[in-house]
Amino acid sequence: MTQNLQPSVGISGLALHVPPYRVRLKDWCAWNNGDWSKIKNVIGHSFRMLGPQQSVYTMAANSVLRLIERYEIDPQNIGFLALGTESSTDNSAGAIIVKGIVDEALIAQGKQPLSRHCEVPEFKHACLGGVYALKNGLRYLSSDGKNQQAIVVCSDIALYELNSSGEPTQGAGAVAMLLEANPALASIDLNESGSASSYRAVDFRKPIAYKNGTGQIEACRDIPVFNGKYSTSCYVDEVLRALEQMYERRELKPAEYLRSLPNLFMHRPFRRMPETGYGMAWLHALASGSAKDQTVLTGYCDAAGVSAEDTIVEITSLPDVASLATNGCIDDEVFPLSTKVLRALRKLADFKDVVSDKMSLGADPMMDLGNIYSGALPAWLAAGFDQAIERGEDLSGEEILLLAYGSGDAAEAIPARVVPGWEKAARKIHFAQALENTIDLTHEQYLALRDRADSDVLGFPATNESIVTHVGHNKGAGFQDVGIEYYRYIR
Repeated sequence: MTQNLQPSVGISGLALHVPPYRVRLKDWCAWNNGDWSKIKNVIGHSFRMLGPQQSVYTMAANSVLRLIERYEIDPQNIGFLALGTESSTDNSAGAIIVKGIVDEALIAQGKQPLSRHCEVPEFKHACLGGVYALKNGLRYLSSDGKNQQAIVVCSDIALYELNSSGEPTQGAGAVAMLLEANPALASIDLNESGSASSYRAVDFRKPIAYKNGTGQIEACRDIPVFNGKYSTSCYVDEVLRALEQMYERRELKPAEYLRSLPNLFMHRPFRRMPETGYGMAWLHALASGSAKDQTVLTGYCDAAGVSAEDTIVEITSLPDVASLATNGCIDDEVFPLSTKVLRALRKLADFKDVVSDKMSLGADPMMDLGNIYSGALPAWLAAGFDQAIERGEDLSGEEILLLAYGSGDAAEAIPARVVPGWEKAARKIHFAQALENTIDLTHEQYLALRDRADSDVLGFPATNESIVTHVGHNKGAGFQDVGIEYYRYIR
């Protein structure tokens, strides 16, 4: 019997691109009478805004170009280019748009374009589209894409209504990932991962107006319809379900496994959300664990003044989260006792050891990125590798955990192993450098960008990147291009 000696697959490179237009949340608080102390502790320090001549596709292309340049990739060896996004502006074409922009730029640089035989899918599921693209890129490399490379790019624009709770959690940016066999950063075995999904209709949506005989609304301007507290409940519940499958597939003892993890990275719409998600995962692991684990949980419950027995029953149950949205209880806590316990845990010394320290790598640089939806998790991973190089940390051989989530909703728990020699590839990420070129917006400029108004005062000379030159407006019988973007590479 022949042995399967198929090489490992995983991530070999990461590159970030963000627009230069920055809103400092301290300024935003001054404009809106916000509490800066609370905002910086819960949300972060700043976010980026998409500017004139920029789109979700140019951001994606520019991050791919940066990846190709820094990792000296042969474009002809790319057999799979996937776009993960929830901000696409074309309901027909997807990653092929990114390929077209990249090809034009590569040719302008005197290089070969991407392979003509490259697959170009787009993946959409809220903030999880990029991770679904990652999984399918790895599957491609393990099947008919052997001896080739794959690029996955996550590009998104997070925009919320003025004066809403979501407004300070906005952002724009793109992250490109190089995938290949015998990876240079981290290997991933999808047989060890966990998945979960459950339909929650009003968690977070971006409906488009269609006439379907049942009534219609005006099309949303890519601004989400969401219910904040309910969304947090969905996030926590689905992450727990994905972790459960991962534990089962790997025959893990949950609390023992989480204790052993040095670093993990999660979907991060704002600073506090992953702390809440992973904190609840830790409580769930203790409740599902040994008598010793449950004794630790009992100590937390005592600090919160709640019954440990009732808390264990609650957090190990399978709540009907979807029903909350239909029976008038959308603002109810799904895990009320566990939420009280987590609140108490935050005040204990244990919280630093079992939660926040495990999420500290790369967390500080992420405070200045904002929310980039599908790119939030890979951006944090990039920031983590970049900061590990800066600190001189040795991650070789360590397992890291990627916890991904997409509203609506679905989650993925994906373990990855940092490979020996990861430092060489990590030194090419330059996460901090990608955030350097900035224009800090005034209130008036911020409002103008939200309205996508052209403004000369926002002039920022594009260099070595692709831009939108104009948008088509022809809709006659002879030629139609209404709404279609045109692009050009600027040296």
